[in-house]
Amino acid sequence: MTTRARPLIAIPARFATSTSALRHAAEVNARALIEAVWRAGGEPASIHPADSDVAARLARFDGVLLPGGGDLAPHLYGAADTHDTVYDVDDLQDTFDLQVARSALESSVPLLAICRGLQVVNVALGGTLHQDMGGPEREHRHVVHPVTIRQSSLLARVVGVEKAEVSCYHHQRVDHPGTGLEVTATAMDGTIEALELPYTRGWFTAVQWHPEDTAHEDPAQQALFDALVKAARRN
Repeated sequence: MTTRARPLIAIPARFATSTSALRHAAEVNARALIEAVWRAGGEPASIHPADSDVAARLARFDGVLLPGGGDLAPHLYGAADTHDTVYDVDDLQDTFDLQVARSALESSVPLLAICRGLQVVNVALGGTLHQDMGGPEREHRHVVHPVTIRQSSLLARVVGVEKAEVSCYHHQRVDHPGTGLEVTATAMDGTIEALELPYTRGWFTAVQWHPEDTAHEDPAQQALFDALVKAARRN
């Protein structure tokens, strides 16, 4: 009996200046993220950020996952100045991720965007970001907090709940959503925690939190990866 092939999920790699086990700079993705895709039945494949024909490269994949990472360059969303908390900006990473987001949405490849990934999609569609959320009372780093999910959203259907405890690590957030994007989850302080394109032809949802952090123990978070891989099987 032939084993059914796992859907191939493209995950743009993140540049790292160093890692503990390698002598040089590296391209990485979080192990928890990779394992969540694998548990869902997908074949996670990190792809090299390069100035190339991104649409052609994505054509071989069944789905795309845009992961977390450093900040986007503020000029990409029209900011005149750069806040002193902005970190790990890389022009090639930004260009590549924006091309991946646009190509995936235009070709209707199933797309799950996480943290920076959500911000990339928002900027790709003309939205803007708050460069820094402010003092300790508004920080969303190393915290688990509740979010409220819009009942009619794809996100709600996927995770099966209207309120969820989510793991966050971000100091930026959406200011104005991009064209066509609708808010599908918020934190108690009003931070936009999820976005969707309700009239897109393909499967797409984006969350500001990191579902991979708790997916191994929280079925609602693992369900995001399960739904991506399920959609990729149909693609």
